[in-house]
Amino acid sequence: MAMLFSTGSASTQTWSFDGGCDISDKKLTTLKDRAREKIQMAHSLSIGGGGYVCPLLIREVFIQVLIKLRVCFVQCFSEADRDIVTLANHWNCPVLSSDSDFCIFDLKTGFCPLNSFQWRNMNTIKGTKDYYIPAKCFSLDALCRYFSNMNKALLPLFAVLCGNDHINLPIMETFLSKVRLPFGAANSRGRRHHRILGLLNWLSHFAGPTEALNNVLKYLPQKDRENIKELLCCSMEEYQQSQVKLQDFFQCGTYICLDALHLGLPEWVLVALAKGQLSPFISDALVLRRTFLHTQVENMQQPNAHRIALPIRQIIYGLLLNVSSHLENMFWSALSARPLAFSEVERINKNIQTSIVEAVKLPKDPFNLSKLTELSLASRQLLLLETLKVKQTILDPVPALLKLPIAVSCYWLQHREAKAKLHHLQALLLGMLMGPLHAIINSPDTEGLQKDGAKMLYEEFQRMKEQTRPGTRLDLDTAHIFCQWQCCLQMGMYLNQLLSSPLPEPDLTRLYSGSLMHGLCQRLLTSTSVESLLSMCPEAKQLYEHLFSATKSYAPAELFLPKSKSNSKKRRQKKQGSSRSKNRVGTVSDTRCWYELNNRFGLLMVENMEEHTEASELE
Repeated sequence: MAMLFSTGSASTQTWSFDGGCDISDKKLTTLKDRAREKIQMAHSLSIGGGGYVCPLLIREVFIQVLIKLRVCFVQCFSEADRDIVTLANHWNCPVLSSDSDFCIFDLKTGFCPLNSFQWRNMNTIKGTKDYYIPAKCFSLDALCRYFSNMNKALLPLFAVLCGNDHINLPIMETFLSKVRLPFGAANSRGRRHHRILGLLNWLSHFAGPTEALNNVLKYLPQKDRENIKELLCCSMEEYQQSQVKLQDFFQCGTYICLDALHLGLPEWVLVALAKGQLSPFISDALVLRRTFLHTQVENMQQPNAHRIALPIRQIIYGLLLNVSSHLENMFWSALSARPLAFSEVERINKNIQTSIVEAVKLPKDPFNLSKLTELSLASRQLLLLETLKVKQTILDPVPALLKLPIAVSCYWLQHREAKAKLHHLQALLLGMLMGPLHAIINSPDTEGLQKDGAKMLYEEFQRMKEQTRPGTRLDLDTAHIFCQWQCCLQMGMYLNQLLSSPLPEPDLTRLYSGSLMHGLCQRLLTSTSVESLLSMCPEAKQLYEHLFSATKSYAPAELFLPKSKSNSKKRRQKKQGSSRSKNRVGTVSDTRCWYELNNRFGLLMVENMEEHTEASELE
């Protein structure tokens, strides 16, 4: 994901996103390693430690914000880096990103790391009313000048020798152990930093990549040289500009991607993917018949939260199966023994596992993927609601933007895995009031008393959010239950998008807040009732009653049974005792930004490399 700024008289911003996984699957090992790392960070966060795990629907929230701000964006079919570089060089503008791979690409006007922006330090351009935010811009030319005016065409070889997302050959250790790297590369402290600097110094002695590569091969066993040379050359090509012209998308609303065209996918699918109207989850399932189910901050001792949404995914997979025979012949022949099989990479305890899932077989008529957009609204809505096991009449009193979340909540309540309690449902529905409250407050047609009541309730909710501070130990059962709801919402949204939105897409920016959910649950269990909370805003109270009425008929009967005060008190005491006794290793939060993790070439952006090397030796 990256942002591009044009620096002309009318400055514009555009975002380009990675799409699905690369068809060649060359990053599969890297993706699995990252999935494992995310599980470890999610576990650390769940016990009050440090780590960075983005919310499940962060991508969808971000796209909605871009649309609201009228920022142009494109979602590439697969890995976006090369396409972004081509577009940036075509427009003569820098790239803003957190991915240090952009240090290797030959960008005409440079690369601005996101962590270099001083976002709170706005300055005025002298003599004007224009503002700017100080930032740093990485220049490949400046880096090469520092290393004896080395040929910048050597940087892709440097990247693959260090190991990147596409290649990480253990045999390269043979080369690195035998070659005499300058700049003190043998020191044990700060070893990786020394190795990077030493390798750059070593490469700077060669005229170009061909000569340097031949010298690398000299240090490897004769029998491995041809194979290694082919692999390195192939990986170096990943740092060349692509043939894709993303500028066509911003001018005409579409662009040509040869990889996508060769698959014979329906035109409407390609357009929807480019516009971000379909998720990369859909393209991964469609092309690779494999998906990654991302871990949240959940209870690692329970089955992963995505299990609850499996029936929805099976319908999605069933729709994607009804695709052109060309795609079946090209990519699905290996799975011919199991024609309905899709693989899912999911969390099992604190590790990952690939599970095989059978799609629901749907008739090609009327559910042919090519003609899915031609189905009537009633037919598409019926399939969506039948999948969610909800009747249309239940949703009639519900506002348009909340119909899908309420339908998803009804689905969630019907599944045994959820184990939701009454206060969980109440908190969820109260949280859904944030969007309508915001609309009332900001509407010029709202009368004074209505606005005052809505504002009081909105501010009360905001206080609850702020009281649930990061770093505190979570109620893991509650966290897991809400993670399950988010998984249902995610897959409900993906199915809705695949069916061209028979229900309006909800405004995710004010639909759900984890900190508010936990704050509301604590208040509802201890000191507050829903009635007293909503008494200040009759409009919110009436809407809540509609939402509660819609979901109530799908909730299990035990949800409304009277609580045993003594039992709940004992459970709370037991939980508090166990939480105090548990090991609190890792409770000090890691202060690095989330985007600095796994940034392989971040060292290249350091202004004074010698000072940085000295500092790393003192770590």
